[in-house]
Amino acid sequence: MYKPGVLLLAAMLCACGGGGSGGFGEPPIDQQLALQPAYPGLSFDSPLAISAAPGDDTHLYVAQQGGLIRVFDASDETASAAPTFLDLRDRTRAAGEQGLLGLTFDPDYASNGHVYVYYNANVNPNADTGDSVVARFTADRITRVADVSSEVQLLRFSQPFSNHNGGALAFGPEGRLYVASGDGGSANDPQNNAQNLGNLLGKILRIASDGSIPADNPFVNTAGARGEIWAYGLRNPFRMSFDSADGRLWAGDVGQGSQEEIDLIQRGGNYGWRLYEGTRSNVNPDDVAFTEFVAPVFTYPRSQGRSVTGGVVYRGRALPSLVGRYVYGDFISGRVWVLTEAGGVATGNVEIGSLPNPSSFGFDPDGEILVTAYDGMLYRLVGEETDAP
Repeated sequence: MYKPGVLLLAAMLCACGGGGSGGFGEPPIDQQLALQPAYPGLSFDSPLAISAAPGDDTHLYVAQQGGLIRVFDASDETASAAPTFLDLRDRTRAAGEQGLLGLTFDPDYASNGHVYVYYNANVNPNADTGDSVVARFTADRITRVADVSSEVQLLRFSQPFSNHNGGALAFGPEGRLYVASGDGGSANDPQNNAQNLGNLLGKILRIASDGSIPADNPFVNTAGARGEIWAYGLRNPFRMSFDSADGRLWAGDVGQGSQEEIDLIQRGGNYGWRLYEGTRSNVNPDDVAFTEFVAPVFTYPRSQGRSVTGGVVYRGRALPSLVGRYVYGDFISGRVWVLTEAGGVATGNVEIGSLPNPSSFGFDPDGEILVTAYDGMLYRLVGEETDAP
């Protein structure tokens, strides 16, 4: 229920597209939306991912950048304890943009107990960076503790610089594991990794749950290409998620100095980096046309934010006016928006609030949106029906 005394910010989303900078017109949302602290008795150290586990409708799991995954009772709003689910601190390099960056659960977790993480290894010949590792662990589903000795590394690849690691993990509706990888860092992708099909940087990867390469990946039979690649030409797709209704994959790709972008990821798609940053020509000496690449769904300028945090498409029940819309934010400006899309093109984008460094968007066991933030808190998107203007 809407309680003005505890809400950080509320916005009425109306036909005129009001509600904040960068908004433009869209059909009305006849609902008042707000970002409200959730589970105020809990605090997390640099949380970067939040997830429920298939078959467990009472608990939530939060990954911290330092290498710790904690679990708590999501049915108890007054919860004050979040014990350790998996402790990878001794093998995680957590500095700058590196650390424990991704978490997801096997669709068959209820029977196999498999959990997947993306982390930067702290043992590396280059002291300034850490290899990217995608690994599977096995957990006891009753005690909710993962066995740290059960690690199976599915992917491991080096990072030439310490920034732009990507890190998001998500299972697709067909049961394959998708991995978001940044371009390897520095500025303007100096090694041109994102356009190079011969390495895994600046890509969305797709593998089976055992690490093998699916035969229907787009570049399996391309000479010199890595078979794991699903899409390429990305700079730093820090967060991504599947729409549970239509199976489309959304990603927020962090920009360099001009634009932040939201993408719908297509099989074999080239998203243009480093030739283009969003819709702006960047390092493009041959003047390759923008039409050669998959266009973003939406971009916003650096005046609105400097590091997009990809979000989620809402399919819950508590906020019916929000169904089918994409909720995302910006880590630096703290702004949170609702984007409406049709045919791969944004038809509306309205700011609904702000948070201190929103780092990921996820769902509680009921499908309602939760946000992790770098003040250590969790936030919930709430609302109440209102009379349409």
